[in-house]
Amino acid sequence: MIGSLYSGISGLKANTSAMAVIGDNIANVDTTGFKVSRVTFANIFTASMGSAQNQIGRGVVMNGVNPNWDAGSMENTTSVTDLSINGQGMFIVQDPNDGSQYYTRAGKFEFDRDGDLVTPDGLAVQGYPIDINGNTQPISNITLPNGTNSPRATDEISFEINLDATAADGDTFDSTITVYDSLGTPVELTFQFTYDQTNTEWDWTVAPSTGASATTGSISFDSDGSLDAATEAGGNPTIAITGLAGANLNIDWTYLNSAASDGSVTGYSSESTKTAQAQNGYPPGMLQGVSVDEDGVFTGLYSNGTMIPFAQLALADFPSYAGLSKQGANLFAESLASGQALISAANTSGMGSVAPNTLEMSNVDLATEFVELITTQRAFQANSKVITASDEVLAELINIKR
Repeated sequence: MIGSLYSGISGLKANTSAMAVIGDNIANVDTTGFKVSRVTFANIFTASMGSAQNQIGRGVVMNGVNPNWDAGSMENTTSVTDLSINGQGMFIVQDPNDGSQYYTRAGKFEFDRDGDLVTPDGLAVQGYPIDINGNTQPISNITLPNGTNSPRATDEISFEINLDATAADGDTFDSTITVYDSLGTPVELTFQFTYDQTNTEWDWTVAPSTGASATTGSISFDSDGSLDAATEAGGNPTIAITGLAGANLNIDWTYLNSAASDGSVTGYSSESTKTAQAQNGYPPGMLQGVSVDEDGVFTGLYSNGTMIPFAQLALADFPSYAGLSKQGANLFAESLASGQALISAANTSGMGSVAPNTLEMSNVDLATEFVELITTQRAFQANSKVITASDEVLAELINIKR
């Protein structure tokens, strides 16, 4: 009967541990990125009564606590730096004090006073910085760019215009476009087109609002209203602007594509008009916001309308998520059981995509936990009955001597 007492005790111990795991699951039902755990049990065998048919077990032991890595539901938020992963992968964060690296599915991030993207505990989120040429750099902290965006001088313009084929000699058409010098100073360029009936062409001049330009040219059209061979042979003209506060401008007016008309300048029998225009310069701008796309690319949004990417989120994958070591505060660490982290950019190499303005919720199912709670409670009670019954039998055995 002593053996049955110890079997009952092992059941009490195992179910007490199971109750602790269930309690932890329920306590973390609202914890961002939390993964529910399940207890597994194994029987204890310590005695054999002479043959395989007479093996007697000696109770139960908790065999392991296994996390369930199924994704939790996503909750929409109002912060663009609240991120969740749709698929495989974990965020990589680094302790700024000792450089220790951890991993998490909890994407509650924000930029700190130094401009670094950090967790609520101050751990720096890792990613690939993107330089001004769009090239990614080695993995490091994700940091906001400088608050001021440098200006860009205009070096290319384009129009979509029609110059009336039925115009009379000397008729004019004016079109204005704003460009920028190297300091970001706006300069208005007024193009004046004058019809020369003698040569059946439109002569044009450029008048800048500041500085000077001596650039002129002419445009002719063939019978179907597209640029003729002589105009195409001249190539895209270059507009030279001098005497500016910034560097002088040399701007390509592009209306040819591979030495042939792209259809942006036409000579049809309809009113002279401009339907579109574009130029690639801009003034300096202040950083006004940040956006994140599904590839984990962080883009700075500036007051001058430019959008410049400055970092891409890095994610880590593991051969065995179950082998990760829990560190608390929604953090995990690499271990021998998990295997080494496989690091790459979001939405590449099997990594999941990034969902901004969302947080991954806990994958705890309260209904399942309550059923497990009831089952574990009953198992505990049943094992306590085994101990009580064994004690009564032993008491009767002792009473035989009396």
